[in-house]
Amino acid sequence: MRPKGVFLTDQPVLYMVIPCYNEEEVLPLTAPLFLQQLQHMIAEGLVSENSRILFVNDGSHDRTWEIISSLSHDNPVFQGIAQSRNRGHQNAVLAGLMEVQDRCDITISIDCDGQDDVRAMDDMVKAYRDGCEIVYGVRDDRSSDTAFKRHTAQAFYSLMNHMGAEVIYNHADYRLISSRALHALSGFHEVNLFLRGMVPLVGFQSTSVYYARHERLAGKSHYPLSKMLALAFDGITSLSVKPIRMVTVTGLLISLISFIGIVWVVITALSGHTVAGWASMSCILCFLGGIQTLFLGVIGEYIGKIYLETKARPRYIIAERTQGMEKNENEARRQ
Repeated sequence: MRPKGVFLTDQPVLYMVIPCYNEEEVLPLTAPLFLQQLQHMIAEGLVSENSRILFVNDGSHDRTWEIISSLSHDNPVFQGIAQSRNRGHQNAVLAGLMEVQDRCDITISIDCDGQDDVRAMDDMVKAYRDGCEIVYGVRDDRSSDTAFKRHTAQAFYSLMNHMGAEVIYNHADYRLISSRALHALSGFHEVNLFLRGMVPLVGFQSTSVYYARHERLAGKSHYPLSKMLALAFDGITSLSVKPIRMVTVTGLLISLISFIGIVWVVITALSGHTVAGWASMSCILCFLGGIQTLFLGVIGEYIGKIYLETKARPRYIIAERTQGMEKNENEARRQ
């Protein structure tokens, strides 16, 4: 554990890692906000003047990469990398974190939409200076959400924890991670990524910083209910075997009930009181058929994930880098 108040430099080098997917509407609005916050932290002596802002283009189909390149050309503080194709939010965040793990002391990942309060970064860095290797950004309330969004989000976190995936309640992907913790995270090689559950597994001293989340500044959300449910299912099946155990327990219960039913049928037949009835038989067959199909589906999901993991395909491929990142890459090679 890093002793309290001890870090690599007096002012740690910070890289903000910001995943972007079709953000041409909101990026021109939020980029100045990120820059203003970084300049504020530099002026306050919280981070080094060598700190940077890294945008990760996740295979956008609009002008996102063009805007990132323009920002980088005008101000070297802005840097960017582009994935070869869309790989999803979690892969984009990981790509950015792994890209800068040897170039900084700390990273802060944050979404591009402007909903997360950038001012919470001050408290995150202060917590790092007090000895924490990981600092989670946690929403203090959901009053800005619709009732539907609020209840579905609460159900999401409850489901995740109930099914055995350890996650921080009301925390998404706004977090500070030290370089030391990033190197530990790089030892996790799974292809099916769920960073909200993987980062707590890294361990090290951690804490939470609470903030109010705002409305999206522009554009549309890329996380509707369908994607939230898919993310929850990926997280559960990637981090927990509890669904398989539930299948086993339920199968045992059904087997017990079926055995009792068989005994009842035999006794009824021997006593001569059998009554023919297609309705009860149809209900039993449909019930057992549905349960078996469901169980096969759950098992199939796990087998599918095992299949993808055994292929060990790269989790991201960087196709382009802005000029600043290429320079840093060459400097890293010389070192």
